[in-house]
Amino acid sequence: MKQIQKLLKEYRETATANGTKIHLNGVVDKDVYNITAPFKWLGKEFIAGRVESRDSELAEVHFFEKTAEDNYQIVENTTVLALQDPFVTFVQGELILGGVEVFEKETDSTKLDWRTNLYRAKSLTQFEKILTGPIGMKDLRIKELADGRILVLTRPQGEKGGRGKIGATVIDSLDELTIEKIAAAPLLNRNFSGEEWGGGNEIHLLEDGKIGVLGHIACFDEAGDRHYYSFSFQLNDDFTQIEQEKIIAERANFAPSEPKRPDLADVVFSGGLIRRADGYAELYAGIGDSDAQKIIIKDPFKNN
Repeated sequence: MKQIQKLLKEYRETATANGTKIHLNGVVDKDVYNITAPFKWLGKEFIAGRVESRDSELAEVHFFEKTAEDNYQIVENTTVLALQDPFVTFVQGELILGGVEVFEKETDSTKLDWRTNLYRAKSLTQFEKILTGPIGMKDLRIKELADGRILVLTRPQGEKGGRGKIGATVIDSLDELTIEKIAAAPLLNRNFSGEEWGGGNEIHLLEDGKIGVLGHIACFDEAGDRHYYSFSFQLNDDFTQIEQEKIIAERANFAPSEPKRPDLADVVFSGGLIRRADGYAELYAGIGDSDAQKIIIKDPFKNN
């Protein structure tokens, strides 16, 4: 994979878009960020978002119902899941909600561990857990393919994945989604290089039968500050290799807002992508671990 500096140079040669804030109303004294793209469910349009105090990492996922363009109101009296970074997908017509659970490290209670959990959602008050993911893995994503099988993107860290690389495997049904299958997923060829890392955020079935992935790519600078960029790529036909990778948005494209901490000032965390018929797409993202915005960009999965 091309490194961040090369991807950034290519991106900045044509980048022109500017982001706008999403108004997520009804939350008092907390931030809402790392949102999903809007999705239709139960006859309404929702966004799921990470709700969190500025001085904490203990998040909750809340649902917000659309009331006007770029305006959403928190839905009261729902089941509240203690998760970070929600994501949604539909499998056989059912909503699957996922997010990152954070908990005390078993060997050191002063440190935190994390894992991605998945839930089958029947309503805003009925969530059935269908997976407790591997400890240490964020950015686990699933997508039902055209033939009914399910593509699974993984993101191991450590001995297998370094700071975080993307793996992929295909299973026949959700019943096969196990920690063992996830752990065994091979890493994609042309993955992140050196000290850079990233993950998949949302999987798209493209018109030509290919798979497009909305993701993020990240690095530290010499001062230890984080730099996260929204990027996209496609998978080759047998889901073994990253192709056509490109940065599609950076922090400078979005409206000003105060980050959670100074070291998070240059963070864009991809949430979801609404592809439009006019060749453009609406990218929804978390900004600086404190804010939620959207930006209109050229559809990264079209050759326009």
